Amino acid sequence: MEKDLVARLETAVARLEALAVAGSHAAISSSGVTDAPSLDPAISAFDELVAKFLGRVSAAADKIGGKVLEATKILEEAFAVEKDLLIKAKQSQKPSLENLAGFLKPLNEVILKANALTEGRRTDAFNHLKSIADSLTALAWIAYSGKDCGMSLPTAHVEESWQMAEFYNNKVLVEFRNKDPNHVEWAKALKELYLPGLRDYVKGFYPLGPVWSPVGVAVSAPTYSSALPKPPSTQAPVPPPPPSASLFSFETTSSRPKEGMSAVFQEISSGKSVTAGLKKVTDDMKTKNRTDRTGVVGVSEKESRTSSFAFSKAGPPKLELQMGRKWAVENQIGKKNLVIDDCDSRQSVYIFGCKDSVLQLKGKVNNITMDKCNKMGIVFTDVVAACEIVNCNGVEVQCQGSAPTISIDNTGGCQLYLSKGSLEASITTAKSSEINVLVPGATSDDDWVEHALPQQFVHAFKDGHFVTSPVSHSGG
Repeated sequence: MEKDLVARLETAVARLEALAVAGSHAAISSSGVTDAPSLDPAISAFDELVAKFLGRVSAAADKIGGKVLEATKILEEAFAVEKDLLIKAKQSQKPSLENLAGFLKPLNEVILKANALTEGRRTDAFNHLKSIADSLTALAWIAYSGKDCGMSLPTAHVEESWQMAEFYNNKVLVEFRNKDPNHVEWAKALKELYLPGLRDYVKGFYPLGPVWSPVGVAVSAPTYSSALPKPPSTQAPVPPPPPSASLFSFETTSSRPKEGMSAVFQEISSGKSVTAGLKKVTDDMKTKNRTDRTGVVGVSEKESRTSSFAFSKAGPPKLELQMGRKWAVENQIGKKNLVIDDCDSRQSVYIFGCKDSVLQLKGKVNNITMDKCNKMGIVFTDVVAACEIVNCNGVEVQCQGSAPTISIDNTGGCQLYLSKGSLEASITTAKSSEINVLVPGATSDDDWVEHALPQQFVHAFKDGHFVTSPVSHSGG
């Protein structure tokens, strides 16, 4: 009995040694792929992921064609590169941070190619292109090298990266919901490619990052082209993401010191009505009533702009957390005391079709989007990525903490209140009117100062190119 057990153990050890030798001496083709990757269950599972989830995206793109198909081809290329890197990792020793950039260079180049499609003049497929370009950041989980590398764990990184792409992906769903089922299928398939597809794959096979070989070949230092500048040696060289670059240092943002809040917002956190603590701007304080005013929009344009927005009352009201990652606030009408008090920095908030309501967010969230809302107010503390207002009318947005980016698109009438901690926010406006930004005075006792953002511009042809400057209005 004992002899049989020993014999079986010796046989098993011999088989393992044979596999180890075969793996270490496997020939590498010109593309860097071993002769026997199919023996690796992780690689086989990746092939299944591509066939099951990416195949759906490609099938829908074939029916759509055009730029969508072109971008989807880049998506396919990115996943092919990811597979190649997974195979190479198991044949290579764990590289230094400097050499890791060379290892990741093929993935960098594909991400840059996808981002290039979103630049220049916007096309009808812009939302599709942005969805793919932003989503490719999720593939950078392979750059995770430890808890001090500045990235979230691989599974969390995939989830966080998709949050950035989901904003544009939702735009595709809304735009084509009743128009073209192929676009809807494409958007749904793209999401499922990452959630649950890539997320579950990484969770199952690489929860702590890529697997390196202790006896493999050494990864060489990178060679840089003009399109791929060398990163600083003090930072982990990871693929350059789209606007969501902060995701690679996501967990460190919570240690950022916060500025003291102005007294005008103190009552908001006291449990009273969220609008009760707002300091009102009297008529004599408004820029339009001052003799030295600049850049103020006339009332006649406000009236015409208001009529151009059609408020949708379709669908039941919602205020729910979906899949643990996205708060959906939809079709809320006349609700002045909406509160989400258990926010998480990995969650996004999507506000759609609300009217004459006020929403307060307590805590830090990843992304906030207000879409097709009318006379809606939102009060939030901190946002990691961006606060975006699109297709809205007569809204008020108040930031109590910090917001790196605030985007206002196709909106008529927006009052934006910034705290001292958010004065460095980058504010982008497009096709919008009556955008007024109010900032705190020098002290907590001083009145708020209102600034009107220009909406009219003068374009003059000088020295062979056009020079653009905002129009200033003055007079009594």
